[in-house]
Amino acid sequence: MDTAATILHADLDAFYASVEQLLDPSLRGKPIAVGGGVVLAASYEAKAFGVRGGMPGRQARLLCPHLIFVDGQFQEYQRLGDAAIGVLGDFTPLVERISIDEAFADVAGCTHLFGPPAEIAAAIRRRVRAELGLPISVGVARTKHLAKIASQVAKPDGLMVVDPAAELAFLHDLPVELMWGVGPVTKARLAETGVRTIGQLAQVPGWSLERLLGRAAGEKLAALAWNRDPREIRTNRRAQSAGAQSALGRKPAEERVFVPTLRHLADRVATRLRAKSRPGRTVTVRVRFADLRSVTRSITLDAPISATTILAEIAEELVRTVLAQHPQEKTISLLAISVSHLDDREALQLDLPLGLDDERRRPGARKGMARGKADRAVDAIRDRFGWAAVGYGSVALGRSSSVPDAFRELAEKDL
Repeated sequence: MDTAATILHADLDAFYASVEQLLDPSLRGKPIAVGGGVVLAASYEAKAFGVRGGMPGRQARLLCPHLIFVDGQFQEYQRLGDAAIGVLGDFTPLVERISIDEAFADVAGCTHLFGPPAEIAAAIRRRVRAELGLPISVGVARTKHLAKIASQVAKPDGLMVVDPAAELAFLHDLPVELMWGVGPVTKARLAETGVRTIGQLAQVPGWSLERLLGRAAGEKLAALAWNRDPREIRTNRRAQSAGAQSALGRKPAEERVFVPTLRHLADRVATRLRAKSRPGRTVTVRVRFADLRSVTRSITLDAPISATTILAEIAEELVRTVLAQHPQEKTISLLAISVSHLDDREALQLDLPLGLDDERRRPGARKGMARGKADRAVDAIRDRFGWAAVGYGSVALGRSSSVPDAFRELAEKDL
């Protein structure tokens, strides 16, 4: 493995809120939140009061009574995010974008042009600030995982270079929640065993970690705790899944809440699958309860799907299964749908008219094909007149308004 620290992770700071403060100077230095019913993003001034993304708006106002809510200028987020990532591309072609506001870059091949990696990172930060007026933090390290952690440590608006000779000394003192794959649930499980730092995690025997977190997660975290991360920059990565989620705040675990939300999410995901001609066979839903504990359920189908109504109905059944298996849970805070095992092209296998009970959900059956035809008509109208021009009545009339459509579109990665 290369022993030089040439991997950069660049991450725009409090991006959505920073853009709002850039576009409206009167908001600078003030606690602001993008959203309304749910906080989509918060400025550092708001974070100082404990305001966080995904938090119900009412709770955020209690924590910070003078919090300013803004609706969000989503086209500006897209424009400025593209421009910031474009700056990295001016230094190296090896750029892997992982979201609207962050990307990896490998600068090993361009140091003879622009200087050492630390100088390149500093130049990127200067250009983003000068040309776009936005703060960006950059981590430089030998591996992707460590570079991402370094950029988090560098925040806000900082630069952190991890010396390859001091990697473990830097890494092992940090809290475990900085690691990729350690969310609130995993953090709590590790804390129950006394593991709060990455160094403590590194000392846990492999068998014990696997018993606590499962084999795949245990092996992954054990390797990352010792900075074993062989992943390279992938510039043309095609996603193997498509998904969308909606933070609901705290809502009753009832059909009047989850059905409209799931239908809206299915509309988003299925539209993207059709646009790329990549239907999928496995449908997964995630339900997060009030205590932030999440449960997932999935089903793998005989034929790949990309129809909105078919995906919505399957997701609804999976969520009903989750709630039936957890009757003590009365509140949900997040719903998510993803489709995986994507096909590279949408070749429809026709079904014989056998009158099967699930004909409406079989894309090659007569009723399933009718649903697909309706989807294509909706897609054609939206392509010409915009997303809001047409939609399914059950979605448009009943969906949750907790997260604006434009934010959903930005939050979903391209296939």
